[in-house]
Amino acid sequence: MYGIDLTGKNGLVMGVTNQRSLAWAIAQPLAEAGARLAFSYQGERLRPTLEKLTAGMEGAVLAECDVTSDDQLDALFATVGREMGRLDYVVHALAYAPPATFENPFVQVARDDWKTAMDVSAYSLVAVMQRAAPLMTEGGSAVTLSYLAAERVVPHYNMMGVAKAALEASMRYLAYDLGPQGIRVNAISAGPVRTVAARSIKGFGDLYGEAGGRSMMKRNIEHEDVAGLALALLSDRLGGGITGETIYVDAGYHAIGMFLPEGAEG
Repeated sequence: MYGIDLTGKNGLVMGVTNQRSLAWAIAQPLAEAGARLAFSYQGERLRPTLEKLTAGMEGAVLAECDVTSDDQLDALFATVGREMGRLDYVVHALAYAPPATFENPFVQVARDDWKTAMDVSAYSLVAVMQRAAPLMTEGGSAVTLSYLAAERVVPHYNMMGVAKAALEASMRYLAYDLGPQGIRVNAISAGPVRTVAARSIKGFGDLYGEAGGRSMMKRNIEHEDVAGLALALLSDRLGGGITGETIYVDAGYHAIGMFLPEGAEG
């Protein structure tokens, strides 16, 4: 697929919860291109879903991991090292903020909710790459998922937008530190996509409609748009010279500075 052969490569995909997850959309072309994949999941309740999704993937490795636990992160990468030996790719599609941070004004965010959102959504990338880098003995690439709220106010996104800003900054510093080892780290800033997590955000339906109608391409993005870009960034063949970047896949929405009133001439 896409003319990319990843036979003999190994990847870790973090963040698959169901078939609508962006992490799963990214995993599919990686597997089709020949990569062997490991998947982490939080809590045994998610394992049956992953088992069904990966049933046709040869050599898939499933391992439980709560990224707020250093012990579980250590165990995850010990498993990856034991089962795969070497790691080439990391897909970091992890984010969480307590429901109250979406429901209440940002000014009301509680200290503990701030810490939780930052830990899961931003620090987890640092913690993951601390452990992934020693396994990337031949260089490698990591991709994380961000959103426009990292740099602009998106109503109701609130604390998650702040966490995404920290995630993007962390990505750049990781790219700097790990670049000499041949390890690239990038972020994809995806437009609104219909996922289970997205639908839990207050007003997501309106946000989704506005983003599609006002984007340059007059459409919303699909899971496949994100997956294609991720594959390119992970592959040395297409993305070998790209690191420390946040790349948008949102049909051009992020680049528009002003919207014309309805009926006005463009």
